[in-house]
Amino acid sequence: MRSNFCYAKVELIDKRDLANENPHNLAGKCCGGLLAPDAQKMIAKLGLGIPKDILVNPQLFAVRTIDLTNNLERLYQRFYLNMDREKFDRWLVSILPKKVDKKFNSVFKGFVEIPGGYEIRYIHNGQEISAKTKAIIGADGAFSKLRRFLNQDINSPEKYIAIQEWYECPHHVPYFTAIFDEEISDFYSWIIPKENYLLLGSALKPKEKAREKYELLKTKLTQRGFNFDNKIRTEGAYLYRPKKVSQFYAGRDSIALVGEAAGGISPSSAEGISYALKSSAYLAQSLEEGIDGFLDRYKLKVKGIKLNLLLKNLKSPAMYNPLLRQLAMKSGLQSIDRAE
Repeated sequence: MRSNFCYAKVELIDKRDLANENPHNLAGKCCGGLLAPDAQKMIAKLGLGIPKDILVNPQLFAVRTIDLTNNLERLYQRFYLNMDREKFDRWLVSILPKKVDKKFNSVFKGFVEIPGGYEIRYIHNGQEISAKTKAIIGADGAFSKLRRFLNQDINSPEKYIAIQEWYECPHHVPYFTAIFDEEISDFYSWIIPKENYLLLGSALKPKEKAREKYELLKTKLTQRGFNFDNKIRTEGAYLYRPKKVSQFYAGRDSIALVGEAAGGISPSSAEGISYALKSSAYLAQSLEEGIDGFLDRYKLKVKGIKLNLLLKNLKSPAMYNPLLRQLAMKSGLQSIDRAE
């Protein structure tokens, strides 16, 4: 491979090809594709409206909660937008300013400090490219390569592996289902209907027989009447679960992290889109005043995100302590009854 230099005011590097349609929807992002109320609020604050062709059936207004540990089940009213995650990402890319130089099918390799900034290296269509920049922004998720480059000793959130499989489902399923079972995970599992498919996913400890526990989950749910015979595909990804505010890391020098790369993801629900949008907006506001001092301004703005993570962790015991969860579900507080 030969090395070239390229210069751009803003350069976007992504290993996916978000410029061209993926007709077979292969190698999609491991995501349930639900836009939670917090994320909807951020979309509104940004002055955006989601095109209808991004949405998929059914739209969901309730969460079916199944506690396998305590053999309990409840229905709670919640409001989610059910969407095609790949189309959502393509839409976000489509509204970027034309001056942004988009480098898809690219893999970030590393960076070195140079006078006045950094020189980054990445592979684009099999060719090694170098680019000089004054600032680097990492939005590369829970297994952030940039975060690891910054400091191996950074206090990182607890890491899980999300396994999600798609199954054919000709029957109408009107709920987002959340499943709790301490034999499977100390986090949670989910079932999401999407057009003629069911998505079964689980957040699992990566070194604790994750695949075996996923299969056990399927067995238990099959015994409750679910059908997982016709599998279409399997997806997987790392997932962060911040247990401490100190695990949110904004960056250093002129290198900033946003979204899950920074540790912005709900420790109670694993919802991450709202944190990605909010942290990115804060960073953009910090950069509007110039490169100098932008990270200090960003760190001040994300204090609200840190407070939110703290509150989410205070909420978690009611969901993830089996006894407290049992008491909450048996009380019927805020639950709704399904009309026969």
